Amino acid sequence: MWNLGPLCDLLKARGLKTFLETSGAYLLTGKWDWITLSPKKSSPPTPEIYALADELKVVVHDGTDFAGAETYSSMVSPQCRLLLQPEWSRYGEMISAITEYVKKNTKWMVSLQAHKFMHIP
Repeated sequence: MWNLGPLCDLLKARGLKTFLETSGAYLLTGKWDWITLSPKKSSPPTPEIYALADELKVVVHDGTDFAGAETYSSMVSPQCRLLLQPEWSRYGEMISAITEYVKKNTKWMVSLQAHKFMHIP
């Protein structure tokens, strides 16, 4: 939504690495050292973001989200890290299903919102 090129250039000029988590719904600007793609059903990613993703994080709200996760994973590079994360309000209902899914589909890893467990807003 914003041109992040100047910000990235300034950070890189100061020797800092740049990391971005994005839904991918908008055109990507700036130079990034690491990109986490976390697609949203309501606003699908732009096609070009898939090849740039270092990490794919799919939030799992219910059992139907696994099929979507597999679709997304087929569009990223083979080196892309694949993460499944329970939607926070459904953690109790979904963590077992995610764990079982990851055991059977070992290309995936479990991701958690650690800050929520530590009560950090």
